[in-house]
Amino acid sequence: MEIGLYQTLRGKRDRQWEALLKETGLHTDEQLQETVLIFDGDTLAATGSRYENVLKCIAVDPAYQGEGLTATVISHLRQSAFAAGFRHLFLYTKPENASQFASLFFYPIAGTESVLLMEDRKNGIEDFLQSLPEAVPGKTAAALVMNCNPFTLGHRYLIETASRNHDAVYVFVLSEPQPPFPAEDRLTLVKQGTADLPNVKILPTGPYLISAATFPTYFLKDRDRAETVHCTLDVEIFKKYFVPRFGITHRYVGTEPGSLLTNSYNQVLKASLGDTKLVEIPRLCHGGKPISASTVRSLLDPFDEEALTALVPPTTLSYLRSFTR
Repeated sequence: MEIGLYQTLRGKRDRQWEALLKETGLHTDEQLQETVLIFDGDTLAATGSRYENVLKCIAVDPAYQGEGLTATVISHLRQSAFAAGFRHLFLYTKPENASQFASLFFYPIAGTESVLLMEDRKNGIEDFLQSLPEAVPGKTAAALVMNCNPFTLGHRYLIETASRNHDAVYVFVLSEPQPPFPAEDRLTLVKQGTADLPNVKILPTGPYLISAATFPTYFLKDRDRAETVHCTLDVEIFKKYFVPRFGITHRYVGTEPGSLLTNSYNQVLKASLGDTKLVEIPRLCHGGKPISASTVRSLLDPFDEEALTALVPPTTLSYLRSFTR
């Protein structure tokens, strides 16, 4: 057997890879960094790919099943991920393959009819949730999941609206890297910008909400293709783990008519949240346009302080001054 690790696939290798995935009932994925190919002569016997700390597109030719090639693929992908600095891995597979990957020390998190997400830490998501502060007592609790890149008056408006309507509000700020602002800075900005709201708790998402593992479409360059929105797992994880942990009764989202991806995600939430009610709030506008983080980022170079003052809280403005120096 010949084993190779590739950053890109071209020509015959690419065609063989696509054919093997199709034969085993898998789809190709454009969000890949490295791919393992195992050849037996001219035949592609097995493959698997990695994006950051997410393993996916793992397939073995039916003629070679039972020869331990899945374990070989996983071993090489693990080495690749560890060399890149990742110590916590996630894996996409079909639900019927759960026991096979369990033997390779992956544990199920959540799944749909067609896909199962696993991780290489037993009770990883439970341990993460237990590391967060205890739930605040009360009859109703609202949740918001936000990028805040950076924190704007639009975000503040949405959180403030929820805080007036509920005993407790949990704001989960994306932990996934999102340039230009580091995750820890975004979390701090939301804490600073909501410090006067005593019933609001600002928490990280960890790798479990809107991450490359749970919602890969969100991180693709072309993010407005509604037909490729893959967010069902993200919603399932929120419903299965976060809702009972914090007693969440409502989830707030802002409307965004200009984004097919956001609208599609909101529709999945509306259809899938069960007893948790989705509350859609019209976006706060300035000058007839919704306030957005992307608009704020466009005003950083050159730094337009007058325009920024109307879009972000004073704490964010102060941070942006120092960030752009």
